[in-house]
Amino acid sequence: MEFPALKAVVLAAGKGTRMRTDGCDLPKVMRTACGRPLLHYVLGALDFIAPADTVIVVGYRKQTVMDAFPGYVFAEQAQQLGTGHAVMAAFAALGDFDGDVLVCCGDMPLIRRETYQALCRVHRESGALCTMLTGSSDVPLPYGRILRDASGRFVRVIEERDCTPEQRSIDELNCGVYVFRAKPLAAALGRLRCSNAQGEYYLTDVPALLQEDGFAPAVCRRSLGQEIIGVNTPEQLAAVEQALRARA
Repeated sequence: MEFPALKAVVLAAGKGTRMRTDGCDLPKVMRTACGRPLLHYVLGALDFIAPADTVIVVGYRKQTVMDAFPGYVFAEQAQQLGTGHAVMAAFAALGDFDGDVLVCCGDMPLIRRETYQALCRVHRESGALCTMLTGSSDVPLPYGRILRDASGRFVRVIEERDCTPEQRSIDELNCGVYVFRAKPLAAALGRLRCSNAQGEYYLTDVPALLQEDGFAPAVCRRSLGQEIIGVNTPEQLAAVEQALRARA
């Protein structure tokens, strides 16, 4: 399936502090499952986008990632100041690109190629400036919930820590995977503020900014199950490895 004027940004700068219980100091995306780095599986699912059109945002021990994946484009996030900040760093490599940008995470190795392609298809068909991947999972995950109005239209994302008990029961999760039009994304990133407890720039704020400007995000909702497990702990790494073995 062809998606012209499409590039990818893969967030892969993290240290993975909670993973370092075994003394391993590899970047998180270089931790292995079934003998391969987590990032290997992500890039494999993105193989419908050429390596030359795929920007990997690196940071902690960047050379380790760069040496492992020759042929890709790299951008450095020297300080890890949030997901929005990571995508800002990618624009050094994206330059004046005026097409669509798929943004995903290098520590989510179970998302399938067909899921990414479905997201891109919904984005193209909707004509939206931003399309979000959302879905349900039978795995307890601390992800933001999608709030909709009485007619089912997207309202906003609310982070789990801010949810009421009723909102926490919503089964439509924000996966942190998006397709954006590049120019509106760049403009919205310039409006992000880090006035939060973590002092970080959140990519999750971009759809809300676009909505404030009258551009409602599109949503690609799927039943995702284990696909959206992000690896942040040794337990999640073990779960991902088990899932990969089951697929094989």
